Amino acid sequence: MPPDPGQALRTMNQIDPAQASAAQPFGTMAEPVVELDVQRATTYPNLPEDQDLLQWAIAAVSGLRDEAEISLRIVDEDESQALNLQYRGKDKPTNVLSFPADIPEELGLPLLGDLVICAQVVASEAEQQHKALAAHWAHMVVHGTLHLLGYDHIEDDEAEIMENLETRIMARMGFSDPYAIIEESAQQTADSHKLSDGTDE
Repeated sequence: MPPDPGQALRTMNQIDPAQASAAQPFGTMAEPVVELDVQRATTYPNLPEDQDLLQWAIAAVSGLRDEAEISLRIVDEDESQALNLQYRGKDKPTNVLSFPADIPEELGLPLLGDLVICAQVVASEAEQQHKALAAHWAHMVVHGTLHLLGYDHIEDDEAEIMENLETRIMARMGFSDPYAIIEESAQQTADSHKLSDGTDE
């Protein structure tokens, strides 16, 4: 699943912020063909169905690619923490890790890469942030898929573009703004014992 040690997490299909707003409007796009390989390496309860995961991935890709192939592995905290330490130098489990495929874009192949989502972290964050579990899962799939497509949030301008796109995608699926300000009491609870925030990757 993950790339060889030393491989950058986000190396392919980088999107120029100046071009990001040119993505096809939601109302006019055709649904892309997305192949999603779901691996469940956890027995944690209340996980999304494969069809839900697929629809969230399709929503993220729509308007950006005509077709895509993604592997999505759902893991426990130990595996998430090991991968996060190996590839990002952070010794804690995290919500979602994105590993873009190391394939030259000019080849035109649909393979986007791999996502690794930690079931326990997603559940914990949803509770801390007073979000419906399905909404937070959807956000993690969208967020991770956009990383595979080259979006990032390291710089402020990149973060604004990515977060605005995530919010539009989530709204299109009937979910509320994932970046809406959390009630103060909920934020204090999250700050006191959070594992990672909603966009750690």
